[in-house]
Parts: sequence; C-alpha cells; structure tokens
Amino acid sequence: MAKKPQLAIDTRPWRDTANNKPFVRIKNVTKKFGDVSAVHEVSLDIYRSELFCLLGGSGSGKSTLLRMLAGFEQPTSGTIEIDGQDMTEVPPYNRPVNMMFQSYALFPHMTVEQNIAYGLKRDGLPKDEISARVAELLALVKLQDYGRRKPHQLSGGQRQRVALARALAKRPKLLLLDEPLGALDKKLREETQFELVKIQESLGVTFIVVTHDQEEAMTLATRIGVMNQGEIAMIGEPTDIYEFPNSRFVANFIGSANMVEGIVTEDEPDHVRIRSAELGCDIYVGHGVDCAPDQLLWWAIRPEKMWLSRERPEDPFNANITTGLVEEIAYLGDISVYQVALDSGKRIRVSQTNSVRGNPDAITWDEKVYVTWNDNAGSVLTV
Repeated sequence: MAKKPQLAIDTRPWRDTANNKPFVRIKNVTKKFGDVSAVHEVSLDIYRSELFCLLGGSGSGKSTLLRMLAGFEQPTSGTIEIDGQDMTEVPPYNRPVNMMFQSYALFPHMTVEQNIAYGLKRDGLPKDEISARVAELLALVKLQDYGRRKPHQLSGGQRQRVALARALAKRPKLLLLDEPLGALDKKLREETQFELVKIQESLGVTFIVVTHDQEEAMTLATRIGVMNQGEIAMIGEPTDIYEFPNSRFVANFIGSANMVEGIVTEDEPDHVRIRSAELGCDIYVGHGVDCAPDQLLWWAIRPEKMWLSRERPEDPFNANITTGLVEEIAYLGDISVYQVALDSGKRIRVSQTNSVRGNPDAITWDEKVYVTWNDNAGSVLTV
C-alpha cells in the first residue's frame, strides 16, 4: 500500500474534530434530477491536505457530488463550504478549485508545455512566471524531456501526468479528480497510484478522488467515503472500511466477504454465540455486540481470515469449525482462492498465501477439509 500523507496517527485531524476545522464541509446536500435524487442528504467533512476518495458503483452519486463541489451542478438543497467560505452559489471559475477529468481533455494541437501553460496564459501571468511554473510542474510529474511533444506522442500514463500538471498549474486549494486512472491498464494504473500519492504529499494540496476501483481507493486514500444510492454508507480510513464494515453493503462492496445469517444464542458482555445453519456450526465472537438474544443478524468474514486443514483443529469454543469439500481452486500466483462447498450446501471462499514454491502438499480439488477461524476474525452486522 502506498505511503499516506505525513500525518501522525495521533494528529490526523478527522480523529480530533474538536480541535480541527474541516477544509471542505458538505452539509445536507441533495441533488435531484426531476423526481430522482442522485445525491440525498449527504453531509461530509474533509480536512486540509487529505487525499479523500469517494468510492461507489455506477449511479451511486459520487460523480454528481464531485460536480457540485466543482460548481458544474447546483445543489437542490444544502450547502458546500471550502476553506470557510460558502461556495454553494459561486460559479466554477470563481472557486479555488480545479478538476481533472477521466478523459484528460488535453488540447491535441498544443504541446505538453502549452497544455500546462494554458490556464496561466488565460490569467495573464508574465511569460517568465509561466515558464518557471511549467518547468516546475514538468519536473514534478517527471516529464522534463517531453515538453515539446504533442499528446498523441505520449503514452496513456504520460498523458495522465500532463493532465495532472495542467490541473495543478493554477495552484488550486482543492483538486477534484474524476476516475483519474480509469483509462490506464492495470499495471500502469498501479504504478501511477504511487506517483499520484507522492505528488499529493509533496504539494500538500487537498485531493478528492472519485473512483469505482476499490483497490485504487485503498491505495490512495487517507479516508474513503463509500457511496450507495446517493448516500454515504460509511466513512473511514482504509483499514476501518475493510476490517470493520458497518453494514452488509460495505462488507460485500469492499473486497471479498463470506456472509452468513445466524441467530444469537448467547449475549454476554465479553462474547456472543451465533448459531448458523448455513455454516453448520456455532460462531463464537470474542467481544460483546449490541444485539438481543434470538436476534437474526449477519456475520461477515474475509477469505484470508479463515484456514483450511485436512485434520480437525483444536476446538476451544466448541464453535468456529466447519467442514466441506474443495470444489474449485483459483491460483493467482501470490495466493490461491479455494471455493469450499460446506455440508449445508453453502459455498464459501478461503484464500491462502502460496509461501512455498510448487508446494506438493497443497490442498487440492475434491478433498474434504476443515475450515476454521479465530474469535475476532469476522464482523457482526445488524443491517
């Protein structure tokens, strides 16, 4: 994972909201197109120098929210503040904001230098200042030797960096990026993610990135806002979003998760026991949960939090062990993903690291296996 902006854990501003003022404040913002709410009652605080990701599927409202921040769309209701100023009615050209589009929108007839300088020339800056700023930005995006080339003479990753340099040329307080890496192939996208983080760190500009790519959001973000049907489903740091989802939607949307229904049979301050017919065993959770006896709820666990074995492991809780048959195996190089058909008929996925090269003792197809997990491996969800 990429290094995050240099904010010590105990000084991350979103962890101390009493002493830190948000840089971007979205209050109860709704956007309707006719009778349809693209964004519904969204409230969100983003702090200075954050690299914040709005993550969601198609139609979740993330791009509409970004366009309202840019001023290209007006909220139906609610307010948007940037650096303490109400920007709700301010036109795009008067906002301290710039936007980088997914298509990059470079001028094909201009050189790289001319593309970067375009906004500065429109503002009437002196030639010497423009030249210095363009040279500074070319160095920042590592394109010092490409200033005289036209966009069609560049690779996709290079065009992406030119678009980023152009967006940063006017030194905006806030940079909005709409699917900035979507046009790149997988390997180049992964490499460019790290470059984007380094550039953001060096400048300290607040970035808000819209993406549908979960891995991209996890790599880039200081925090992520997961959007669903025009609303914010969860806001948190990447580890919180992944390890402690607050709903079935978030658990299923971020990464891969095995989800089962269960009934609470023991509800104690230090543990909960859940009976799951789907798993064919009890689930012992080693902490208290806000629930009631006999309550129906859901338990989600990531594939890498479970283990496979041929022999039955120890069973200290009289729970957290089930059995099944290996039905499918996906070899992905660094890991293998096993699809196990449980005795109940439920299918779950378990991933294991391929730490031994060409392991002859690896579990294979059609083997009967035990699946187990520890008492804090999963998340209990009530919604």
